[in-house]
This record gives sequence, structure tokens and C-alpha cells, in this order.
Amino acid sequence: MPALDAPVIDRFLDALWLQKGLSDNTRDAYRSDLALFNGWLAERDMKLEDAGRAIILDHLAWRQAGGYKARSTARFLSGLRSFYRFLLSEGLIDVDPTLQVDLPRLGRPLPKALSEADVEALLAAPDIGDPLGLRDRAMLEVLYACGLRVTELISLSLDQINLRQGVLRTLGKGNKERLVPLGEEALHWLERYLRQARCLMLGDKPSDVVFPSQRGTQMTRQTFWHRIKLHASVAGISVAISPHTLRHAFATHLLNHGADLRTVQMLLGHSDLSTTQIYTHVARARLQELHARHHPRG
Repeated sequence: MPALDAPVIDRFLDALWLQKGLSDNTRDAYRSDLALFNGWLAERDMKLEDAGRAIILDHLAWRQAGGYKARSTARFLSGLRSFYRFLLSEGLIDVDPTLQVDLPRLGRPLPKALSEADVEALLAAPDIGDPLGLRDRAMLEVLYACGLRVTELISLSLDQINLRQGVLRTLGKGNKERLVPLGEEALHWLERYLRQARCLMLGDKPSDVVFPSQRGTQMTRQTFWHRIKLHASVAGISVAISPHTLRHAFATHLLNHGADLRTVQMLLGHSDLSTTQIYTHVARARLQELHARHHPRG
């Protein structure tokens, strides 16, 4: 059987994109994991086709000793399994070495959720007298109102928004499309931003990106993360915060106010209800806290 070369990883990732429509971020993570594993094998004078169960377990032990988190290792194994299944289907190996390698057991950490007061403070933090601040206010309002993923927000284009109907259309993981209502507040700030600030930020550059960067191009995830941290500091929010925190707050606050789990699942774009159920624990903890604080016998 011919020796495998590094480009086989590229062929695998191309096949994965065609079959499952995985996002660029997921494929980049798989590429990084497989390149690391390939390099680790090369340092030991081994190749990808040499990997058996014992070698994979040795690599997992190396990752653990190196301080890699269980979730990172679980992602690595998930990608590795798909990779060796691909090699098997292509006739490049005879046996899948990952068949008897178990995924690490993962706890289900509760997502960090901001209180409603914290969210209000965060939304009010940007300086709306400045085009950049008005853009940020509109972005935060849309993020909280719709529970979008960060990639969905920064890649939002004008044709995905229907201001008359007050909804936006977004493509989630696996290119699954969903319609999400904006709500009155988010719609107000979005219309105001589009009317007053977007053209100033773009200058003469043509673009259909709703929220461009200062250079008139699509904003990066890192840039928006830094903007969120800046506004959280202005708002006096001391807990660690990220763009995903507002997605968690969106789900938790909906459940706290009586939304059913299926509706939240649809709005978040989760394919599996069990993924959404973690928010019920957050909402329940919040309700218990409120009961203890306000009930005379709490």
C-alpha cells in the first residue's frame, strides 16, 4: 500500500466540506489537529498509515501531559475518526485504528449567562454619537435579540435582513437556514445604524456586509471580541465575557420568561434538543436564586 503524504489531509477536508458542509472554523480546527498529529508521528519516524490503537493512545497521553483540555482532545478524536474512515473508504488503509479508542468523558459546563441588568448595561455602553459606537450598539442589539453565533453576525449581508417584516435569515452550522425575529429594539437600532452610520464607515467602498470594519471589510471574530471586552469594561461588568455570552443570555432569558425549549432550539439553530437542554439548568438556577432572594421563606 502506498505511503500517505500530507496532502491527503487536504483531500479529506475537501471531502468533508462536500459531504457535511462544515464551517471553515471547524475544518481549520481539524486541519490543525491532524497536522499536529502528523508532525508528532514524523518526530517518531512514523507516518499516518503507521498509527494503530497503541500509537493513538500514546498521542492522547502526550496531549494530556501537555495540558490539552478534554474538549480539545474530544474534537481531535472526532476529526481523527472521520479522517481514518475517509482513508478506509478510499482504500488507503486496511483497518481503522480509531475503532477501539474511546472519546474522553466530558462534563457539561453550564454556559456563563449575564443577568438582564448586565445585558442592559452592556447594550448602553457604546458611544452612539460616534459611527463606530452606533455600529457596535446595533451589533450588540441584534446579537442579543436573535441569539446569533458570532460568525453569523459578522457575515450578515443586507439581503439577509427584511426590515419590513422585522426578521433576518441566517445560515448556521451545516448551512442550515433559519429565520429569526429581530424585535422592536434591535430593529430600531439596526435601522438607525443603517441610516446614519454605515455609509460613513464604508465611504466609497461597495459592500453588502451589514456591519463592516473600520476598513470597510468584513469584521473578524477577534475584532468583535475585543469590541465586546471594551464595552463590558465601560459597563462595569467584571465577569469574563465573550460574544457567545450574549447568545447564552438570549437563550437563558427566553426560558426565564416562559419560552418553551423547542422554540429556543429553533431560534438557536440547534439540530439536537439535548444541546438546548443545558440552558434549562441555567434558567432553573436563576429561578432558585430569585426565589431565595425575594420569597419571605426563601
